[in-house]
Amino acid sequence: MALLQIAEPGQSAAPHQRRIAVGIDLGTTHSLVAAMRSGSIDVLPDASGRVLLPSVVRYGLQGVVAVGDEALEAAASDAKNTIVSVKRLMGRGLQDIAAHSTPYDLVQDDAHAMITLRTAAGLRTPVEISADILRVLHQRAREAFGLGAADDLAGAVITVPAYFDDAQRQATKDAARLAGLEVLRLINEPTAAALAYGLDSGAEGLYAVFDLGGGTFDMSVLRLSRGVFEVVATGGDTALGGDDFDHALAQHWLSGWGLGHDFSGLSSSERRRLLRLARLQKEHLTQLQPHEVIQAEWMRDDGAVYVASISREAFDQMTAALIQRALAVSERVLDDAGIQASALMGIVLVGGSTRMPGLRIAVERAFGQAPIIGLDPDRVVAIGAALQANSLAGNRSEGEDWLLLDVLPLSLGLETMGGLTEKIIPRNTPIPVARAQEFTTFKDGQTAMSIHVVQGERELVSECRSLARFELRGIPPLSAGAARIRVSFQVDADGLLSVTAKEQSTGVEASVSVKPSYGLTDAQVADMLQAGFSSAEQDMQARSLREAQVDAQRILEAVASALAQDGDLLSASERAEIDQAMSQLRATCGGTDRDELRDRTKRLAGLTDDFAARRMDRAVQRALAGQTIDGVLDNAAR
Repeated sequence: MALLQIAEPGQSAAPHQRRIAVGIDLGTTHSLVAAMRSGSIDVLPDASGRVLLPSVVRYGLQGVVAVGDEALEAAASDAKNTIVSVKRLMGRGLQDIAAHSTPYDLVQDDAHAMITLRTAAGLRTPVEISADILRVLHQRAREAFGLGAADDLAGAVITVPAYFDDAQRQATKDAARLAGLEVLRLINEPTAAALAYGLDSGAEGLYAVFDLGGGTFDMSVLRLSRGVFEVVATGGDTALGGDDFDHALAQHWLSGWGLGHDFSGLSSSERRRLLRLARLQKEHLTQLQPHEVIQAEWMRDDGAVYVASISREAFDQMTAALIQRALAVSERVLDDAGIQASALMGIVLVGGSTRMPGLRIAVERAFGQAPIIGLDPDRVVAIGAALQANSLAGNRSEGEDWLLLDVLPLSLGLETMGGLTEKIIPRNTPIPVARAQEFTTFKDGQTAMSIHVVQGERELVSECRSLARFELRGIPPLSAGAARIRVSFQVDADGLLSVTAKEQSTGVEASVSVKPSYGLTDAQVADMLQAGFSSAEQDMQARSLREAQVDAQRILEAVASALAQDGDLLSASERAEIDQAMSQLRATCGGTDRDELRDRTKRLAGLTDDFAARRMDRAVQRALAGQTIDGVLDNAAR
């Protein structure tokens, strides 16, 4: 008799053995890996005891020369081959990057719709560079647990900014796959932070997670209740982070020295040295009083020396606009959640950039309470990811009964007639999720339908982001509006999308797993929701006009078809009046007067009402021709 080993869902098949899974915070400035060891979460160090790995990779002729601190040391002397803050290049095109000063030699990879960086080791994509960082963290974890060549991790939970779009999430999974890691799940950074805090405190209620890292900003409102971590609303700015504060300080110095307002007059090495100095001074300022001044020297390539001085008070003033950008996003997230700041039980600060005193003061003023800073803001995301990884690996202990409910950052929908967006899954919907909606054909005899999947908050498809296109063929050639096509959207726990279209009567089906290009700009992601708010009224007016145009086109085609078949039922004067109304309606279709378009559509419909009744009478007469009353009644009975 064969014996089966049975385990409870979510539990390890061998309770005495713990499967090793890790949580990884793949950050813009620093990355780190954490895991459960001896009953608690440890952030795993390297051989020198350092837990933070600078997200920097240096390339040479033979490939990767260094990753982390050693690579960072060479950033100024070998700027073109030392890639810093690669996370900011995810999902961006060459045209967008070229608008900003970078030390890299950038090339557009049209085959994969992403930028590549030319290095001494050859072309490298942001995905490949991220994979090189993940490989180091993967190896660090293997060494920490003493895994042999035949052993490996059960998998990894990797965190991403809440506002990462579908393309950026897919790019992160691709990077992990290149690094030899099995991705158990992608979770949003604010959710991971809430998990780390929530399990420690056990407090229930609404919390805000304010996450300002090196390159991105996220704000989420979560409801913690009976072990359920539900994201109520989320928002962010993928083009705002600690790097921007460094740039602001560096540009302040350049302006004061009379060297311009940007980096255009600097060499790659000068730019790197100046930004590194700005970062060090920014970090030093967090330990000082507002009026204290610190000084340092910066040297140009020609040996010229400049004194860089700054006080915390001056730094707070020059970066106030950046802080306000983050607070504006926070206000929108609270609006989405339908709450006031006073309803929050706490505000959790996450990310190394939240150590800035000016930011902490601004957050306290905006929310009306002191923020929660009990855990190291650099480590809290990795800790939460490790907790989730340990659970997904089947190591959940008794009492660890909790559930993560993340949400979609942007709405998903389809293009309908007139270039309109039909939202199928609205933003802030908990994931995983599946939704379906029925559509129909526009023309008589239509046997195929083009499905265009889009993402965004605008009413017009042209203002949203295109995710995928596919076709459904084999639709029965029915009259317009008779076919029933059910389109289903499914978003998995990682936030990745698949779409299926099925004709109900025949069962013919087509589907697509969205594999988006990596060409979405940071500005597009950050502006999508804001544009949806600021253009709401304009969008509704545009949608109303498009809908009126679609209605007009539909009745024009229907009347034209009817005239071709049964035009003899009309007198010459009736036909002339209908022809004139059709001509006037066609002329109005290209205009922007919605009310006139509706009036003329209504007039044509009224003129053809009697014609439609005559056509119906003729159709009935043709159907009854040659039949007796008994035969008709017998057919009706059947």
